[in-house]
Amino acid sequence: MEAQPIHQHPAWNTGRIIGPKRPLKPRHIWAIRTRLHHDCRVRDLAMFNLAIDSKLRGCDLVRLRVGDVVLGGTIRLRTSIIQQKTGRPVPFELTDPTREALTAWLKKRPGENGGWLFPNRSRPGDHVTTRQYGRLLDDWVSLIGLDPALYGTHGLRRTKVALIYKRTGNHRAGQLLLGHSKLESRVRYFGIEVDDALLLSEQTDL
Repeated sequence: MEAQPIHQHPAWNTGRIIGPKRPLKPRHIWAIRTRLHHDCRVRDLAMFNLAIDSKLRGCDLVRLRVGDVVLGGTIRLRTSIIQQKTGRPVPFELTDPTREALTAWLKKRPGENGGWLFPNRSRPGDHVTTRQYGRLLDDWVSLIGLDPALYGTHGLRRTKVALIYKRTGNHRAGQLLLGHSKLESRVRYFGIEVDDALLLSEQTDL
């Protein structure tokens, strides 16, 4: 009796590019900013710039509220939020391009001042979803001729940290900026504190 052939289902990642997504390079960042500004995509420019500066996971970025970045009617220079994944605070700076983009967005943003920073356009009362954020990123990189399959929201989160490491070799500061708690004791041991890491990030122009 002949053995019956075994029919195997293709792997879930067949044809897909897996592994860490690439961080954007400075020339990519400026090209995307230019296109978004030219196309008057005010919300997208604010979200893109904030994603670069904040180095937040997508789930945290989309859940930001106006009060997280605004104090007394003015965009903050620095702020801190509690990460959804770890429950720990992570600080970040808001550079001039980001503050300008957020100011422009808040003038057009619908809804109450205390609500979500990026409201969901199709579901009133909710925020932009992580899936929508991912699709937006695909669109942003496509605008400048990049392959969306090579880039993802986590790569965008790592973009500024990758540049800081390339310029300074200080991986501890980068991991502190990403909010990785496992290295907190080592970071303190080597004298790298939050303010030091934020200063490095503020001095890294993109």
